[in-house]
Amino acid sequence: MAGVAPIQMDTFKLGFIGAGKMAESIAKGVIHSGIMPASRICTAPRSSGRCDAFESFGVKIFQSNRQVVEDSDVVVFSVKPQVGNLQSLARFEGVVLELRPQLTKKKLLVSVAAGVKLKDLQEWAGHSRFIRVMPNTPAAVGKAATVMSLGKSATEEDGELIANLFGAIGKIWKADEKYFDAVTGLSGSGPAYIFLAIEALADGGVAAGLPRELARNLASQTVLGAAEMSISTGKHPGQLKDEVASPGGTTIAGIHELEKGGFRGILINAVVAAAKRSKDLSAN
Repeated sequence: MAGVAPIQMDTFKLGFIGAGKMAESIAKGVIHSGIMPASRICTAPRSSGRCDAFESFGVKIFQSNRQVVEDSDVVVFSVKPQVGNLQSLARFEGVVLELRPQLTKKKLLVSVAAGVKLKDLQEWAGHSRFIRVMPNTPAAVGKAATVMSLGKSATEEDGELIANLFGAIGKIWKADEKYFDAVTGLSGSGPAYIFLAIEALADGGVAAGLPRELARNLASQTVLGAAEMSISTGKHPGQLKDEVASPGGTTIAGIHELEKGGFRGILINAVVAAAKRSKDLSAN
């Protein structure tokens, strides 16, 4: 696209505006995967604790966000506004507006801020070379489910660069921004649903006579293994379920109880409710 300078994949510098847990997960991921060395990553933490966290794995520390932007080719806004809180959103807007003179089209801008739309990000920054990215909390263990949407001036090469970066903390897909409320309801809120399921499975194990620690470990590993089977085999989840459920056996007896309780409908309703809440909050 005319007027947009390509980012050099093998030499670009990465900066984080906001030095929270998500920024730390991304930085660690790209370093440990060998995508780029810590010497090409920078941030400006507001607390000594966060400063120590980033310094512990070699990230360059600056005193101000302005210095971070000036030193970076790719700038990730990892400030965390409280979704639906107008004061919090205004503070995030203020951060971007303060840096606007340095946010030239030569720099690729990225936001991982939940609930902040591309149209607002582009307006605040003064240009549309912006990519909105939505990872989820398993980024902390390198297993994020991430979706990105490209702004008007972001190139396919920009998208590939960001896919490469966020691929270091899990898997990433590209989608139109109109799907982001649904993404929030599924992968954004989804880890909480699964934690609840793991807790319930473990409680069931305890109720059936298992020691608590063994029950929790079995429940967690079972969920992990089932997810890996779904991904690696490519089979429909219903087919995998049928392969476990023998006629007249223990599994179909358990599934029968889940169906009587409306298990699938409850999960569907949870995703839809969270997506609706995301849409309502982002509209405010």
